Amino acid sequence: MMSRASLVVERKILRLLHGQKTRCNLRQIHAHFIRQCLHQSNQILSHFVSVCGHLNKMDYANLVFLQTHNPNILLFNSMIKGYSLNGPFEEAVTLFSLMKAHGIFPDEYTFSPLLKACSGLCDVRIGQCIHGEVLRSGFELFGSVQVGVLELYSSSGRMEEAKKVFDGMSKRDVIIWNLMIRGFCKRGDVDLGLSLFRQMSERSVVSWNSMISYLAQSGRHSEALELFHEMRELGFQPDEATVVIVLPICAHLGDVNIGQCIHSYAESSKLYRNVISVGNALVDFYSKGGNLETALQVFKDMPCKNVVSWNTMISGLAFNGRGELGVELFEEMINNGERPNDATFIGVLTCCTHAGLLEKGQELLDLMSKNYHIDPKLEHYGCMVDLLSRCGCVRMAYDLIRSMHIQPNATLWGSLLSACRTYGELELAELAVKELINLEPWNSGNYVLLSNIYAEEGRWDEVEKIRVLMREKSVKKALAVKAKMERKSCCGSRNYVCTPKKEAMVTPKKEEDVKPDITKGSHHAAPVPVPAAVVKVPKKEENETVSVKNEASKPNVGCGGCN
Repeated sequence: MMSRASLVVERKILRLLHGQKTRCNLRQIHAHFIRQCLHQSNQILSHFVSVCGHLNKMDYANLVFLQTHNPNILLFNSMIKGYSLNGPFEEAVTLFSLMKAHGIFPDEYTFSPLLKACSGLCDVRIGQCIHGEVLRSGFELFGSVQVGVLELYSSSGRMEEAKKVFDGMSKRDVIIWNLMIRGFCKRGDVDLGLSLFRQMSERSVVSWNSMISYLAQSGRHSEALELFHEMRELGFQPDEATVVIVLPICAHLGDVNIGQCIHSYAESSKLYRNVISVGNALVDFYSKGGNLETALQVFKDMPCKNVVSWNTMISGLAFNGRGELGVELFEEMINNGERPNDATFIGVLTCCTHAGLLEKGQELLDLMSKNYHIDPKLEHYGCMVDLLSRCGCVRMAYDLIRSMHIQPNATLWGSLLSACRTYGELELAELAVKELINLEPWNSGNYVLLSNIYAEEGRWDEVEKIRVLMREKSVKKALAVKAKMERKSCCGSRNYVCTPKKEAMVTPKKEEDVKPDITKGSHHAAPVPVPAAVVKVPKKEENETVSVKNEASKPNVGCGGCN
């Protein structure tokens, strides 16, 4: 039994461990309880290890643990929890095996973090073994353990097993329902997730946010916005996550009014000025809607900015063709001491492309690797190839692709091909199309392009070889398909959707009847630009004429939502 003096010292150490300056004084605290001969106290050590876990210092915690002579259940649980928070997750499983070898019986506080660690492992079989241990130990009815089991199966897509556990529960709180909904939606069963959502007797704001987000992610933006309206009608107050989720939906649907209402709500509830992600979402919303004046004003009024804030505004300027202003904003970002990341350079290189700033673009591509140690990715090279091509430096664009340290993709070769056709570089065009065929041997359009290049030069033997090659590879020419536009009503707005149909295209009578998708063109990967061409085929194959539309005029802009 500990003396009164020892108890006083122990309490003092515990207060130090949970104080505000623990991170800075962790080693001093450790030295202090060693001097007090408390380095074998499981009570002290379990708290110390727990603090190490929250500070992501599990290497230090492990050194302390290995020096313990007789670790008890408290210390093992603290170690397992620490690894479940920080990884490596397999260490938590190893500790559980060691605990059993010591003859220590697990409790609910063992299984909850252990199951969480298993969720982070790629091997679900280990999780199933731990679930078996839960059943043998009789802890399957404890709430925290049930959450762990559900998270284990739902995170790995094993929803049949998760459903069995869910059906066997007598009590299901909001967390349990949310886990099940997330599991089904992540697997692609959004309708089943929505059905479960409708069955919930009680919902939290997290429940609403999750379901709205899953609908939007599956492309059901109108339903997502309707669910947001339902949430408001039932008296739920949106939080910062709601605002960040719903604003991109409004941008996608072109619903400026709802977006502005959300902006007003964010202002009145002080979310806009207190939460950086809300300000970022507003900048993105107005940028995608073409309202740069408001986007810039929101950006300037943000009391705190992070790298995502700068990226979003720079990409918004690129999206709207204001390249020079985007480059100026990048310079301001650097002067303010904000360190750019790879997404920043995608945005500012896209700005250079729109403004035709060739030397600046080359300088930035060099700067990102030399000054910021960021290796260029395909997106960065894509921006640079596009910039060189637009400036007529087709040979330089080809040399850049050949000098890349990573494998170029079809988008890069397609961008080069477009420039080759524009500037009459037929030799390079032939090389580009051959690369496209190697990358996409199934794509008949690439064979068509090469055939047309040979036809333009009068190389008819080569044209015939391409046809033979297509037959050998069983590549068939795609039928020319036109689209019929059908008007549908969603949330009071009129939208047109394309329905493939082999008949004359039906277009709306008035251009203003169409509510545009203001996010169009915001993807990093631009369509592969190809020349306008029609393959000449014998009369009996006239119905199989392949037309290839020229996409070269479409700008390759950076993503407006870069972060």
